Amino acid sequence: LFIPIINLIMFPVVWVETLRTFGKKSTLDTILGIFTLGFYIYYVNYTQKLEYNANRSLTPTNKTADTISSLLFAVIVATLVHTYVVQPYTIPTSSLEKSLLIGDFLFVSKVNYGPRVPMTTIALPMVHDSIPFTKRKSYLSWPQLPYFRLPAMEKIKRSDIVVFNWPVDTVHYFYEPKGRPGVIKPIDKRSNYVKRCVGIPGDSLSVVDGYVFINGKKLILPERAKPQYSYSVALDGKTNIDFENLFKELDITDPAGFRTEKRDTLYFRALTEASAERLKNTPGITAVKREIDRGNDNAIFPHINKWSQDNFGPIYIPEAGKTVALTNTSLPFYKEIITNYEGNTLQLDGSKFLINGKPTTTYTFKQNYYWMMGDNRHNSEDSRYWGYVPENHIVGKPVFIWLSWDTNGKGINKIRWSRVFTTVDGEGQPQSYFKYFLFILAAYFVGEYFWRKRKENKA
Repeated sequence: LFIPIINLIMFPVVWVETLRTFGKKSTLDTILGIFTLGFYIYYVNYTQKLEYNANRSLTPTNKTADTISSLLFAVIVATLVHTYVVQPYTIPTSSLEKSLLIGDFLFVSKVNYGPRVPMTTIALPMVHDSIPFTKRKSYLSWPQLPYFRLPAMEKIKRSDIVVFNWPVDTVHYFYEPKGRPGVIKPIDKRSNYVKRCVGIPGDSLSVVDGYVFINGKKLILPERAKPQYSYSVALDGKTNIDFENLFKELDITDPAGFRTEKRDTLYFRALTEASAERLKNTPGITAVKREIDRGNDNAIFPHINKWSQDNFGPIYIPEAGKTVALTNTSLPFYKEIITNYEGNTLQLDGSKFLINGKPTTTYTFKQNYYWMMGDNRHNSEDSRYWGYVPENHIVGKPVFIWLSWDTNGKGINKIRWSRVFTTVDGEGQPQSYFKYFLFILAAYFVGEYFWRKRKENKA
């Protein structure tokens, strides 16, 4: 009863079991007990003469009661696992393309970074922010519990792929200073995003020509990470190139198209460096040039500098307990942290900063923050646009791909069989464990068959 979300399911169990203890065992009694939110107990208590049965059988007396008990038990166990152990997730975009593909169905571990106790106490089990097939909220915004996380197996490391709640829901000005207001939701009901963590608390991060640098050194990504960039490819205009087979060979999934009517330059929105090198050796292609954004993009966090998605920083990644000086220059970086993420009031009185009404020249962070980016550098909405990800927004770590669905495939090839039952992390090419799963499953059923036969023969 004291575990958030689970307690909401346990209340009907208590109501039904209380009724059965006093002899109210019919299907109608069970239905009335649940749908009156337990008030049926008050009704029978004051209108009927009941006897307490301390030694009653806990086995349901009819099929309906047995079905309801089984369903409640299944929902409780599934909700407990979903909330505190592992959660299913589907990849919706190509921001981590090559590592995680659109249509990958994942299991996200809650235990690696520590299960976060739900902050939203009243919500439907096993759904996120809306009721399936409707646009209605699946939760009540009040009451809310303070943030608390159970012990973790590991800390978030650089290059980890992480699922988190989209913090922009608390940012009042996204992109332009006069842009759209954020949608206010409870933290644990904000949209789930998945990105690669490239900056951890205490880091100094910068991006130079699309490459991430941490504390002045280029970030080395794991073997399975294949960052993609935009390229322009010049054609000689004479050679007939089989682009369909070329795209299939290079596993190019993002759109590509001609920039001019002359059709002499092909623009690729996303290519790995290995694919770009392969194109250089293709007959009919005269030049392959990586597109580097050097412009002034006000959409780049903190929306005041002349930065771009490929060139910005350095930026300090806040660490819990660390103190920074507050100046007119530093304030844009930390304003949302001070107000939205850590719940303080902030005012500027002339040249003085007032936090919670008290003048100060410094600020000490209450929690850790992270910098998340997609591998598909020019096709990813990430921390470059909305800034830091607070620790209390972390959901979990993707660990396992149990199915991968290609909407462009045909027939049985809609399933990417090589990705089924593969791990997200690891060295070398992902290895599918699906055949081993099928072998174990077959062995189980064969063993169960012979075990049952043996028992029948003994009988």
